[in-house]
Amino acid sequence: MSDAASFSRQFATAFGARDAAALAALFVEDGSLHSLTGRLLEGQEAITTGLAEEFAGLARMARLVSGKAATRMIGPGAAILHQRFVVTGLRDATGAELPRVGAF
Repeated sequence: MSDAASFSRQFATAFGARDAAALAALFVEDGSLHSLTGRLLEGQEAITTGLAEEFAGLARMARLVSGKAATRMIGPGAAILHQRFVVTGLRDATGAELPRVGAF
């Protein structure tokens, strides 16, 4: 990924499409992601599977909006991106909407 803004846009677009494979492809092969349910998903395959499960359940009607971002360069061509997202439309097992959440 060449820049933080591009990553954030692609992440939001893939989330909106509920495309778990596209989200996983944004990460390196052995990358990791903490999901909305707090699961640590390690590796693209686990990220794809875990997010697909969440899109079929809790996040089946979720919407994601990008919030504040900060990038810290840690070396040539390497940075840490802190991107805040606000997620609404999460549903519990009964279909009731849950409160919005901030996610990083």
